[in-house]
Amino acid sequence: MRRMVILSMGLTVAGLLVFWAVDSPDPSLVQADEADVSPAVADSSPSATQHSTWLNWMGNRHDGVSSETGWSTEWPEDGLPIVWKRQIGIGFSSVSIADGRLFTMGHDDGSETVFCLDLDTGETRWSHNYESTLLDNLYEGGPGATPTIDGDNVYTVGKEGQLFCFRNSDGEIIWQRDLQADLEVKLPEWGFNSSPFIFGDQLILEAGRVVSYDKATGEMNWKTEEHTAGYGSAASFVHEGADLIATLDSDALRLVQAADGVEIDAFPWKSPFRTNSTTPIVHEGTIYVSTGYQVGCGLFRLSDGKLELVYDNRKMRNHFNNSILYDGYLYGFDGNSNFGRVVNLTCMKHDTGEVMWTESGMGCGSLMIADGKLVILSDDGRLVIANATSAGYKEVCSAGILEGRCWTVPVLLDGRVYARNAAGDLVAVQLPE
Repeated sequence: MRRMVILSMGLTVAGLLVFWAVDSPDPSLVQADEADVSPAVADSSPSATQHSTWLNWMGNRHDGVSSETGWSTEWPEDGLPIVWKRQIGIGFSSVSIADGRLFTMGHDDGSETVFCLDLDTGETRWSHNYESTLLDNLYEGGPGATPTIDGDNVYTVGKEGQLFCFRNSDGEIIWQRDLQADLEVKLPEWGFNSSPFIFGDQLILEAGRVVSYDKATGEMNWKTEEHTAGYGSAASFVHEGADLIATLDSDALRLVQAADGVEIDAFPWKSPFRTNSTTPIVHEGTIYVSTGYQVGCGLFRLSDGKLELVYDNRKMRNHFNNSILYDGYLYGFDGNSNFGRVVNLTCMKHDTGEVMWTESGMGCGSLMIADGKLVILSDDGRLVIANATSAGYKEVCSAGILEGRCWTVPVLLDGRVYARNAAGDLVAVQLPE
């Protein structure tokens, strides 16, 4: 049987992850914290003082929802203008942005590169290169974790477990670790793809164990018992006054104490091909997970130290890119990448699992949400805007922006969309005002 998986892009393809910030949360369970360049439209760039931030996989709130407004869906018939385009190497790492810098990763000729690019031009400000395996079994391979920006530092995870802390201004290495050596685990079948999750002074990863490092020094704080690695990232929440971490590995939905890694509970949630690749969604006293390969989704509550299943079904089977929770509804791609043309964009009621609508034709794509709209990148490179509503699917506009396989979540920031394909073509396209 042919199978295809991917990572947390962030995707974490890495962190493939979602957490939810709410206005009136249940007090028992709330989120704890918040080489060649082809310039095309140089004069359309926002000034440095206007740059917003997208600090990590799935954005500053880890929820895939942007506060971006002021962009128009009246798109020119001849397509969207390309501000710049460049090659960054094979992979599925998304982008993080702060202070006029864009961070991402790619693989080329036996090595991975961490890139810091100028946001306005796409030119390299600095880069760091190290040897690494491509791990291209059944797909293109390459890094799947997304860099995480925290203050003056940026954190990255390589395919073989190369964990780096760089100074984001100039690329100086502050510290580095080897996850395989630290955790005494073998290289997972699809590599390490969990995007770094910053919780207070900790950097937390799902990597065959849940592990915590001191984000300033790289010293390990704690690690859990070994399990079958997952490829998504961590979520944090507060339950009865205690800070907890939720992760989905390929054995279980797992809850541990943030302070010491002691396990609270683990609910079995196995993938038939050891490919659980998404991140738990925490919202108003519940935890939601979704997995491909006919496993489906489940909503849980934590009660008396035990995870209780509220519902489960096979109507939302996220292969690697997370669903996004917005206004009480989940929007995500149901189905597996190896059957990409039969994957459906699905709207599901979060608290009941009821499917409101489905839409085909975008393959195994990805999405974020901004200004009440779905910002979708189809798996063949079409940028689609549709209304984020449970009333039914309604496309507003679309334009082709890339060719080849596109599984990585796009990022809309300051009127531009940043998107990449598996081959490493990274584009910045300008939306009308």
